[in-house]
Amino acid sequence: MTHTADQLIARDAEFCWHPFTQAQTAKAPLPIVRGEAEFLFDAKGKRYFDAVSSWWVNLHGHCNPVVSEAIKAQLDTLEHVMFAGITHPAAIDLAQALVDRAPQPLKKVFFSDNGSTAIEVALKVAFQHWSNLGLGQQRRKLLALQGGYHGDTFGAMAAGRSSGFYDPFKPWLFEVEFLPTGTCACTEEEALSSLDSTLAQQGDQIAALILEPLVQGASGMRMMRAEHVAEITKRCQRAGVLVIFDEVMTGFGRTGSLFAAQQVAQFGGHADLLCLSKGLTGGYMPMGATLASQALYDSFLSDDVGKAFLHGHSYTANPLGCAAGLASLQLLDNTATQRNIERIHSIHQYWQVQLSTHPLIENPRVCGTIAAFELKSPIDAYGSASSQWLREAFLDHSIIVRPLGNTMYWIPPYCTSSDTLEHAYQTLLKVLKQWEVTQARLFSDTELF
Repeated sequence: MTHTADQLIARDAEFCWHPFTQAQTAKAPLPIVRGEAEFLFDAKGKRYFDAVSSWWVNLHGHCNPVVSEAIKAQLDTLEHVMFAGITHPAAIDLAQALVDRAPQPLKKVFFSDNGSTAIEVALKVAFQHWSNLGLGQQRRKLLALQGGYHGDTFGAMAAGRSSGFYDPFKPWLFEVEFLPTGTCACTEEEALSSLDSTLAQQGDQIAALILEPLVQGASGMRMMRAEHVAEITKRCQRAGVLVIFDEVMTGFGRTGSLFAAQQVAQFGGHADLLCLSKGLTGGYMPMGATLASQALYDSFLSDDVGKAFLHGHSYTANPLGCAAGLASLQLLDNTATQRNIERIHSIHQYWQVQLSTHPLIENPRVCGTIAAFELKSPIDAYGSASSQWLREAFLDHSIIVRPLGNTMYWIPPYCTSSDTLEHAYQTLLKVLKQWEVTQARLFSDTELF
């Protein structure tokens, strides 16, 4: 049954509750009915460039035939089976493929449902590791970087409470020690000095450090040098503190390498746990994965079932998701995909230079296929009227974006053509001209949507 745009919007308003949206002030959602390559199509047939990869999940374009066929083939073989006491080929193959591609010392894969649950798994593994070793009472603290965002379940919220998204839940979040990143209010040297001081005073009480390597996503696409991240990890591990990399956003080529951890490894840094989701299935199926070192896995081996990792999900290692993940990795291995990643990076770099002199733009930056920049504005809150205006302005030009306050960014699917991406940048220049005219009115309206 087909529906008009108005019918879809009316039914949506009656039944649906949207994420990260103030329904009372938000405009009606865009009714999308079809996807193809880097484009989405609304109920009226209008085509939009998916410039943010549908919340950073889509790698190879919408309705990619390779991934679609892999899911269809798996669907005719095995749609789902519980993963407790049972295994299946797709899960084994995907786990091996991830381990084969991940840097040392990651050897084991625990599957879950999404990015937040992948983080919860890592946090629980870290804390229970120390408990299994008889040090649970001593190692009860967590370190995180200021502004980090790790998801919306309670452990993930605690680790990301400095991002500012979780004020209603503060009374229920466990305490976390937050460290400066070295990218905003202080230098890398000052950030490392703060870390050293914390480790000297509390190192024997800290279970783990969690961070987003190279790029902090939701806090505004803050970018860190791989050498700096490596130095953070080395100092933690010298103090006996485990390191968790949240690669939910940065994984699967977004930073230019398959995992950001690979760039960190070039400078001698590594993670004991690595969390994946979003691009894991190419944007097709909800799935998460947490990779762990062999040493961590071994600390759960015991005759005592209480030392096992008593955690799981009904859809752990879902065969359809595993099939999608394997197909996506196959595409990532292709020379054509790697050339596309390099091509997108080159276009971003060219425009980074062009935007660096624009009077309305600050701090243009690039990491792999991620490009970001700030629009000069006294209002930078998430969901501000200015960010709503930006979304609507780009929609008028058939481009889907979702600004983070006054931070604009592109994270396109890898199949995005050069013409499509160049058009997006040219459209940005047009929107900036509109922005200059309308910003005075917007700055008087700080209402969140």
